[in-house]
Amino acid sequence: MDLILLFSFVLICFLLFCLIFLIFRRPQNMHNHQVELMGRLAQMAESNAAQQTQLSERLQAQERSLSKTLEERLTALTKRVNDNLQESSTKTGETMTKLQERLAVIDAAQKNITELSSQVVGLHDILSNKQARGAFGEIQLQDLVKSALPPSSFEFQFTLSNSRRADCLIHLPNPPGSIVIDAKFPLESYRALIEAREETSRTIAGRKFILDVGKHVNDIADRYILPGETAESALMFLPSEAVYAELHANFTKTVEMSYSKKVWIVSPTTLMATLNTVRAILKDAKMQEQAGLIQQEVTKMLKDVARLDQRVDNLEKHFGQAEKDLKAIRTSAEKVSKGGERITELEFGENRSLTEDHERRKGGSIPLVHELQE
Repeated sequence: MDLILLFSFVLICFLLFCLIFLIFRRPQNMHNHQVELMGRLAQMAESNAAQQTQLSERLQAQERSLSKTLEERLTALTKRVNDNLQESSTKTGETMTKLQERLAVIDAAQKNITELSSQVVGLHDILSNKQARGAFGEIQLQDLVKSALPPSSFEFQFTLSNSRRADCLIHLPNPPGSIVIDAKFPLESYRALIEAREETSRTIAGRKFILDVGKHVNDIADRYILPGETAESALMFLPSEAVYAELHANFTKTVEMSYSKKVWIVSPTTLMATLNTVRAILKDAKMQEQAGLIQQEVTKMLKDVARLDQRVDNLEKHFGQAEKDLKAIRTSAEKVSKGGERITELEFGENRSLTEDHERRKGGSIPLVHELQE
């Protein structure tokens, strides 16, 4: 709007300049030109005022339209910004909630790790003590055996005839017979082998480990393999898969020596597989025992069936004899009945003859009496 006013002012100045120029140039026609110029200036002023009014109205309309458009766009932009802020706030809240949940999980995991660390320390203390380590192996052995076999098929701390106490004795039918499981493995030499860092100390620890394992295998073979009382083999239980893997990976000759002594080395995993096989053997033996009982019962039942058949034959004979006796009785009854009828007829005939004679003597009523008797 200011630009239009400036333009109008410049235009008016230009017209005034032209008017002054014409006045000074033609003085003789100054009056006429002045009148004409005044008229034109009046027309131009009116036209300029009208145009200025139209232009002002148009500019005001455009200004109102622009203000409305800007206001609408500003409102839409404000709404969009608010929506984005609300969505961002919601997502931020959800993210914070998930973050808190994950932090809670991490805290719980850290707590579990702390507890596990304390348990590992406790386990290390247990394994460092020989007596506690033996009890740990026995407890692990008991858990495995109890979870795999029925209670009647095993005994713990069983004393043999040579006064040796077995950690576990599994009762099996002959053959093979009851088998002993020993859980007292010497882990001191294994720990020394694992903790050895230099090659020389590792070699020395390996030799000590071989000697200890070999001695333990011989002790098991001498103490727990008793002819006529136990099976021809025994099991040496290792409470650690790592020890079992170390033996089979790096000390195969020691393992072969245990085979020659009929002492089978087992870990928790292989012991469970062995116990499953034992359970199958016990089940088969039980089935065979039940099959013998069933066979005995079937034999008794066959004898009872034969006895029943004999009694049925006897009963059938009795029924046949009874039928014959009934027929004889019926025949006798029929004969007696016929004899009675004949006697009745005979008596009736004699009575009728006597009656007729009597009536005849009386003179003549025989027909009436005869009719009544008939």
